[in-house]
Amino acid sequence: MGIEWGRYQCPGLFDEMIDESGKPKPVATKLAEHLATLESEELGYLKSTAELAMKEMGVSFTVYNQEGGSIDRQWPFDIIPRIVSKTEWDVIDQGLRQRVKALNMFIDDLYHDQKIIKDKIFPAELLAKSKNFRKECIGINPAYGVWAHICGSDLVRHSDGQMYVLEDNLRVPSGVSYLLENRQVMKRVFADLFSEFSILPVDDYPSQLFDCLAALSPRPAEYPQVVVLTPGIYNSAYFEHSYLAQQMGCELVQGTDLIVADDDCVYMKTIYGLERVDVIYRRVDDLFLDPEVFHPDSVLGVKGLMRAWMKGNVALANAPGAGVADDKVVYAFVPQMIKYYLGEEAIIPNVPTYLCMKDDDRKYVLEHLEELVVKPANESGGYGMLIGPASTKKERETFAALIKDDPRNYIAQPTLSLSTVPTLIEGEAEPRHVDMRPFILSSDQINVTMGGLTRVALKKGSLVVNSSQGGGSKDTWIVDEEV
Repeated sequence: MGIEWGRYQCPGLFDEMIDESGKPKPVATKLAEHLATLESEELGYLKSTAELAMKEMGVSFTVYNQEGGSIDRQWPFDIIPRIVSKTEWDVIDQGLRQRVKALNMFIDDLYHDQKIIKDKIFPAELLAKSKNFRKECIGINPAYGVWAHICGSDLVRHSDGQMYVLEDNLRVPSGVSYLLENRQVMKRVFADLFSEFSILPVDDYPSQLFDCLAALSPRPAEYPQVVVLTPGIYNSAYFEHSYLAQQMGCELVQGTDLIVADDDCVYMKTIYGLERVDVIYRRVDDLFLDPEVFHPDSVLGVKGLMRAWMKGNVALANAPGAGVADDKVVYAFVPQMIKYYLGEEAIIPNVPTYLCMKDDDRKYVLEHLEELVVKPANESGGYGMLIGPASTKKERETFAALIKDDPRNYIAQPTLSLSTVPTLIEGEAEPRHVDMRPFILSSDQINVTMGGLTRVALKKGSLVVNSSQGGGSKDTWIVDEEV
């Protein structure tokens, strides 16, 4: 027998595939029926096929261990996809476009007139203590007023069925290569289902990314020179850097491959001599981009790069300074930004958020640490968090001291009961919590991926979906029910 959906239990949770009565939801009925017809041996074979495909394609990620070394691991993948109807996705698509538009207007405002601060919508003291505000970027005018060209916004669904934005990633968001590779693997594993379902494609992302970047070129060239700047092979996302460069047909470069000449233009060293570079998709953090401006001992960036960018001779994506909005405290103000800049209500709401910099919020957080998730403003990857219900008394005491010492650096949110998706665990379908990261491209136009990277907490009951902490991923199917 295959998966017996009658035995699948997720009481009190919102499951993306199975309803409260234990029956598959309409958008997932065909998939559920197909999985039920597969014998356990067949499911095991399909799982092994997916793992082998991942291995053959070299899909990996890097985990840093406590001894300071690093380990390359195969990308953990589950073969039961997450399914979302196109009707629902159309609303999410509009909400993400609205959000990234307001965020880019906010960043541009901060580096120019700071009207949102003058109008007392956004607190001046919040900007004064921002770790990612770059005074060097004041007065710069990137093409189209866009600073965050590639944005990854994390979405979660609560047990009430409402989709929320959990956070926005605007510095160097990663994960899109895994979204694309997940789809390639699923086409191998469930080739027959792709002919039966109307699953909307994600394969055009590399061409959309190239078009987004090419539109930023400061030179009117038919074929602008676009490069991907990587910190190198020891970076945890190096697989993605090389993958995207290969898919776009661009050169993958490190800082030592580039030079800023006396004309303040960027050139790439080639066997034929120097070749001018128009656009740099940089996967290097701000502070390591240019030793002339930021860390003087950085060997990852290019001396004079900021000078070339400021003079409009090269485009950088994402623009330096975009990380000012990649701050979990700033995140709490996004609904107000949307109202202020666009005159609209947020289509996708934020998770309710307590700002520890506010006296009343801080008092509430300190009294309810057992119930809340506490996050530092600028950490990522699930690090530095306190998950209240799973914490020890000592951990809560430590976080209470951290909050009191630097309240600006902490927010707290209710512990959401994240939605679940059936996941293959030892031959049986079990509910596991998920989130999703769609990617939004912005330059002369805005494009949203048709779905996103669904990350899954493979440990039973866990809410931590990050791959570095035991999470995995699933393919995300946006299904057009009308076709």
